[in-house]
Amino acid sequence: MSAQVLVSRPRFDTQAISEEQHPKTNDVAVNTGVFSSSGVATAGYRTAKYTTEEWFQNNQSKYFQAFADRDNAENIRHQSKKMSSETEATTMRTQSDSTKKLGERLQDIFYWKSELQREIEDLTSETDLLLGQKTRLEKALDATEIPQAIATDNLQCRERRVGSDLVKDSVEVELLNELDLIRSVQELLKRTLDQAINQIRSNREAKQTLELDWSDKYEAYNIDDKCGRYNNQSTDIQYHMNSAKFQDHISHPESLTEFTCQNISSAVRERLTSIDLRGLVDKVIQDTAHDLRDQCAAVDRALAKRCEEMNAAKVKMEQHLDSILNQIGAQEKNIAALHQAIRNKEAPMKVAQTRLYDRSSRTNMELCRDHVQLRLVNEVGEITESIESLQRKYEEAKQSLSNMEDTRMMLEKEISNKVHSLFIDREKCMTHRTRYPTVIRLTGY
Repeated sequence: MSAQVLVSRPRFDTQAISEEQHPKTNDVAVNTGVFSSSGVATAGYRTAKYTTEEWFQNNQSKYFQAFADRDNAENIRHQSKKMSSETEATTMRTQSDSTKKLGERLQDIFYWKSELQREIEDLTSETDLLLGQKTRLEKALDATEIPQAIATDNLQCRERRVGSDLVKDSVEVELLNELDLIRSVQELLKRTLDQAINQIRSNREAKQTLELDWSDKYEAYNIDDKCGRYNNQSTDIQYHMNSAKFQDHISHPESLTEFTCQNISSAVRERLTSIDLRGLVDKVIQDTAHDLRDQCAAVDRALAKRCEEMNAAKVKMEQHLDSILNQIGAQEKNIAALHQAIRNKEAPMKVAQTRLYDRSSRTNMELCRDHVQLRLVNEVGEITESIESLQRKYEEAKQSLSNMEDTRMMLEKEISNKVHSLFIDREKCMTHRTRYPTVIRLTGY
């Protein structure tokens, strides 16, 4: 529209113009000239009429007013046509630029929406992988219950050893080390499991933030796409008087981009942290599984060595027992022989003593200490000494037999203990340890 302000047309006052051209006088108008009239009868008609000049002037003013109105109307029509063309072009150009801006904004939203979608998918995949590692941790943690039960059962079984076999040997030391290792592994797996759970929670929070941002962009994209499809022929357009006002708490393009970049950066950090944690979880599971299997092998080697030592000791004791039994038999025969030898000395003793007794009844000078008497006395002394020697040897043989019997009982008891210990170590412990979990199961598969 033109900036010219239209005002109302001025009213043309012919009376004022006539008065300017013919000032009023207080004198009574006098009709002069050839056709002048005089008299009181015509005095009142002159003031109600215009002169010829006034009539022409009035017509001229009407002509001028009509010309001015016509010229002004033509000018206004020309300006209106020009203004309509200009505003139409400006409006179409502005609308085209707005549509272009909407298209650019749609491309921008689509780009960020695609970036958010890609990061959401990556974070979802990473979270699923971490969930798999969490499941492995739980299975690996559950698998440690079997080695703990086996080690505890082995220690309890070996507490039932008796006698000198109830010793704190290398097997017990390795079993105690195995229990300490299992407890350490369980604590490490629990801490790692807590880290995985917290990281999964962080991943899901970051994913939720990305999804909210993506949802906002999806809605904004649909709105801007709908706005971009509007045109002057659309049937669902209407006036919205207050739509041109800026809303409260409105954001700026820079802050919007920064907000989305921060969300993506936060999600990327959580995803990279999750990747590192997955590597750590895998390393922890592999290391703990190999440590447990190595300790299991150490316990098995100690058990096998202990069983060999126990079996060797049992074999030696059985050999000694055989020797003792042979010696007991021989000693029993020896005791019987000694007893018979002592009994065999009774008759010679009786003979010698009877001889001496009978010869003591000789009379007078015949009762002499001749060489016979001396020999008989010596014979009694020799027989007595022999009997005493045999008696001492007999007692020694009986004591030896008693000692060997005690030794036999001791060896038999020790052999029984060794058999019992071998049964515990070989049949109980080693058989039970065959159910020790494999590396695959200890790694959570």
